[in-house]
Amino acid sequence: MKLNELKAAEGSRRGRKRVGRGTSSGFGKTSGRGQKGQLARQGGKTRMGFEGGQMPLYRRMPKRGFNNINRKEYAIVNLRDLNDKFADGDSVDLQALKAAGLVKKELAGVKLLGNGELKAKLTVKVNKVSAAAKKAVEAAGGSVEVI
Repeated sequence: MKLNELKAAEGSRRGRKRVGRGTSSGFGKTSGRGQKGQLARQGGKTRMGFEGGQMPLYRRMPKRGFNNINRKEYAIVNLRDLNDKFADGDSVDLQALKAAGLVKKELAGVKLLGNGELKAKLTVKVNKVSAAAKKAVEAAGGSVEVI
């Protein structure tokens, strides 16, 4: 079989509707649009969401909340996640976290949170750290550096 021999499956493609070609065609005179009314007119379509002049749903719904366009999203890492992936004396930074599979996208940086407990003595270099996480890392004998 060659590229020039390829054909669509039988019945999968329909020819275009040829309207306005006499009454015997089935689409003559009004061309399948019926008698009068908005949809019979030329250009007589309405935009998406138009409800015939009734107040549309998107305007009936109440506005709620606020989306801050300057919001920074941080990749989250918890203390309990560091136990399995790092040994005593390791340095934990963005590259190490990516290699360990704890961070997939760095977003605006990495934030260390204090969920769980830390057993290893680590040097952690992250963009943000919670007070509880900092306390826990230092209690385990490690250090935290905010970059």
